[in-house]
Amino acid sequence: MMLHWLDQDLVDSVIFVVKKNLIHNWQKELASHTRITPRVLTQDKKANFHAFNSPIRVYLSHYEVFKSEQGRIKLFQSARRVGVILDEAHKIKNPDAALTKVFLKLAPGFKKRVILTGTPIANRPYDIWSLINFLDQGAHLGGNFDDFRSILNIPDMHDNRSRRAFENALADIYPKISEFCVRETKDGGRISLPSKEYVEIRTEWETRQYELYQSIRDEMGATVVQNGIPTYDESEGILKRILRLVQVASNPSIVDEEYRMVPGKFPYLDAELSRIIGLGEKAIVWTSFVKNADWLWSRLQEYGPKKIHGKMAIDDRNRAVNAFLENPDHKVLIATPGAAKEGLTLTVANHVLFYDRTFSLDDYLQSQDRIHRISQNKRCYVYNFIMADSVDEWVEVLLEAKEKAAKMGQGDIDEQEFTSSMNYDFGEVLRRILGLNEDNNLLEAGET
Repeated sequence: MMLHWLDQDLVDSVIFVVKKNLIHNWQKELASHTRITPRVLTQDKKANFHAFNSPIRVYLSHYEVFKSEQGRIKLFQSARRVGVILDEAHKIKNPDAALTKVFLKLAPGFKKRVILTGTPIANRPYDIWSLINFLDQGAHLGGNFDDFRSILNIPDMHDNRSRRAFENALADIYPKISEFCVRETKDGGRISLPSKEYVEIRTEWETRQYELYQSIRDEMGATVVQNGIPTYDESEGILKRILRLVQVASNPSIVDEEYRMVPGKFPYLDAELSRIIGLGEKAIVWTSFVKNADWLWSRLQEYGPKKIHGKMAIDDRNRAVNAFLENPDHKVLIATPGAAKEGLTLTVANHVLFYDRTFSLDDYLQSQDRIHRISQNKRCYVYNFIMADSVDEWVEVLLEAKEKAAKMGQGDIDEQEFTSSMNYDFGEVLRRILGLNEDNNLLEAGET
């Protein structure tokens, strides 16, 4: 599309906007498929000044550059016909974020606008609003985000009227935008990929782990050691308490540095990795927490693990990924979704193991798709480790509900299939997990 725009003289220049950690990937891809070397825009304003005043056809930028260079980009738009392509466009899904406001303000000045994303509804149905608004300034989904959001919160209720209003609003999204959307799914017939199999692994508690979990669940806090100091960690807010419970069900040492036992999930993980490596195959272990990634790396040395997480420099992440891709001695990659869920092709592995998951549907879907993509030729396996009688059970039900809602909003399934399979029980599951009665307010948790 970029080459077509330039060849047909529809634009003078094209800017690809990608996530910062994917600049290197895009440079390699453009070198593989074109003879054009893009000019990379960075936070170096002096270098950017020369770039904007040179006859360059293709630019490569990350999202944050647009925030720091908003004024100069606006001038650039007035001097040239500029096309823009946003990769992983769900980066601007929050219309209240300062970064999103920059893109929505600049949008009308681009002669051509395209967004790319595998998860247009990344977590909640109303996530799609600002992406479409970037394209059409409100022509199809309306110009008021609050109005759009008000009818598209997944209801935690058994009120048929509210549920029906939600389902009607959800079913109405894709027909409004289908005329300018190209939606390609792996089930569409034009992409041939091996099958993907889901495996649920139920795990048991380590004794001290369960005691800490019960304390946070029942007493809304627990005494833990942080930075060498005994501290009472209060978890009165529902969202904080849920997150703490997810962390403790995964590995209590995330919140209590004095915890020295082996968490209940680890023996199950170790046994599964041993079996996978015995088959001569590679695996990716996903955890949502940096401390856990470091801990797992230290415990899984026999598999030659590499790790990537958000506290590592981008060059170090790239070296770790390349080593995992190219060296057969590195059989396991340990990663956090924030650092590795997007843009990477990791098809040397065909197993992904979710040691823990949070509330983010985007994290879950994007992470498993690192192995289930073009160039994969083996059957893929997705393992979900679920601690018995824990918040993990609620996360499972919630993510399933979010995925169903996303599929209907994106036009992947019809309303009949949605209503026949949608499970609204996540509110009841959460009340059971937290030991709450129906009078307790779950509004805060509903924001997940």
